[in-house]
Amino acid sequence: MQLKPEKDTELRDKINRETARLPWSELLKHFAQGNVVWVANELDLVDVAVRVAHDDKAYITQWMEQGMLAKVSDQQCQSWIDSDAQLWATVVSPFILVQQDKPRVH
Repeated sequence: MQLKPEKDTELRDKINRETARLPWSELLKHFAQGNVVWVANELDLVDVAVRVAHDDKAYITQWMEQGMLAKVSDQQCQSWIDSDAQLWATVVSPFILVQQDKPRVH
């Protein structure tokens, strides 16, 4: 039986352990491949990653429509290069989700 995203504590714990702070410069090759997704600070990075892993289209679509989840833009990329930004990042293959604010620890 498939767990609902909000009940998948094992995956949530795994993603939380694998979330790290990285310099944007280390993610540039992934950005060039179109695989880096920006997560708004208002959202919980780990929760978003769990819902992406579960392909929770309802939440993902809602966040995209609200402008809270999107592929990293060229403008964001340049801004992060200019500021030598450090971002929180977690992998949900094939994507890397990034957020500027510190994620909430579960």
